[in-house]
Amino acid sequence: MTPLYVDSHCHLNFPELQARLPELLEHMAAKQVTHALCVSVELAEFPVIASLAKAHANLYASVGVHPDYETSTEPTEDELVRLSETSKVVAIGETGLDYYRLTGDLDWQRARFRTHIRAARRCNKPLIIHTRSAADDTLRIMREEGAREVGGVMHCFTESWDVAQQAMDLGFLISFSGIVTFKNAHALHEVARRMPLEQMLIETDSPYLAPVPHRGKTNEPAFVTHVAEHLGRLKDVSCAQIGAQTTNNFMRLFNILK
Repeated sequence: MTPLYVDSHCHLNFPELQARLPELLEHMAAKQVTHALCVSVELAEFPVIASLAKAHANLYASVGVHPDYETSTEPTEDELVRLSETSKVVAIGETGLDYYRLTGDLDWQRARFRTHIRAARRCNKPLIIHTRSAADDTLRIMREEGAREVGGVMHCFTESWDVAQQAMDLGFLISFSGIVTFKNAHALHEVARRMPLEQMLIETDSPYLAPVPHRGKTNEPAFVTHVAEHLGRLKDVSCAQIGAQTTNNFMRLFNILK
């Protein structure tokens, strides 16, 4: 059986990828990457993401504002819920907390995160969560706001096994990016070895974080196969098994019919 893969998190609307979209779609097909989720980071770009998803049967969209985008117009619950009704929008996010790049009073970030969780509960769509140097607050707010009701994914996961367990207990899947292919990512390798296949997704986060052997280059959805290959080696299972299970997990989480 030909292995199939899904890129659960990419940014095809970013200029360096959108300009090459026909080529990237060809690369996906050649590598049996059947679907990709184009993830929103600011509402100003949402119409572009929605149009990409509408124009291509194998692309899907989310709606949300990234925690790093400090100067973006603050989304409201009503606005997120309204936009979530757009065709092929399957998730709310990317949202969460990031204390790595920003300092000072970050109450606005926590308030934005709560807004996204409340909107996700209202429209009954899963969350795409970004967390960096903020795991305790991220999990606390997820609990306080009832994120368990809709579940979702901890994208580009780089946290500890304990954080992974707490997120899974809240009904969230754990997504591995090209970082898991990096030789010095020893702690993340151990998390991947312990992670149940039923709880995993794979992603590129393209155009960022290209996996080995493309590290340092512009990432693209076709490269998600390298993430699957490395996870297979870590878990001593076939690449095809990683592809099949993570594809099934993706379809189930985002309620997409094959």
